[in-house]
Amino acid sequence: SQANEALCKKDGGVCSCNNNKNSVDCSSKRLTAMPINIPVDTDRLVLQGNKLSSLPRMAFHGLQSLTYLSLSYNDLKTLPAGVFDELKNLETLWIQQNQLQSLPNGVFDELTQLKELYLWGNKLQSLPDGVFDKLTSLTLLALNQNQLQSLPPRVFDSLTKLTYLSLQTNQLRSVPEGAFDSLSSLNILYLTNNPWDCSCKDILYLRDWIDDNKDKVTGAQDAACGDQQSKAVLEITEKDAASDCVSPNTTTAIPIGTMTPASVIYDDIHEIKVP
Repeated sequence: SQANEALCKKDGGVCSCNNNKNSVDCSSKRLTAMPINIPVDTDRLVLQGNKLSSLPRMAFHGLQSLTYLSLSYNDLKTLPAGVFDELKNLETLWIQQNQLQSLPNGVFDELTQLKELYLWGNKLQSLPDGVFDKLTSLTLLALNQNQLQSLPPRVFDSLTKLTYLSLQTNQLRSVPEGAFDSLSSLNILYLTNNPWDCSCKDILYLRDWIDDNKDKVTGAQDAACGDQQSKAVLEITEKDAASDCVSPNTTTAIPIGTMTPASVIYDDIHEIKVP
């Protein structure tokens, strides 16, 4: 493939191109815009550690061969709708450690081959309905260290191959009834460091699910109630959780900042190194 002069180092560009492996590595180059003329047969594109604050909708136009894309450690605040729509062979997508506050509807809908999705370390406060519905091949989903206050009903229903789910260090007060019922392949679930509301009935589903799946919930005893984290969810009784629940967008939501800062949470997602 004919690499553009401005792209690859051997042609005077900034990115490292391995033509044998169809790999383009543009990491840590202080890029503020997408490099142009990435070869169409590129299989692996690494853009992490730059200064990208936005992406054009057609950023990955023509890159149908991509199986691996890293956009982590940038300054992305939003993603344009449809930005990943041509990446029908993508298997791994890293978007962690950006500034994303929301996701557009259907942003992952064409990624039917996706196996690993890393969204941790953003500022997501909510997820769109059905955002993961088409990701039927997904095995890993990392949502930790965001600001999620709630989860949409049935948000994980299509993820029957998911083995790893991290939800720790968010602002979750409850999970919808049945949220985890379709996760038939799940081996590892992280729930700690959320201000679980143990005074209302919604918590009983989570309590029972943890109780039935202690072998899958990492630190099952550590999923604890409220900002004081004083009592384990597992220990909650029907009497404790007698009241009706209040939706998270009211004044009862725990303000950001009362939880342990993300900087002191060392969880194993940091240990997953880029190969």
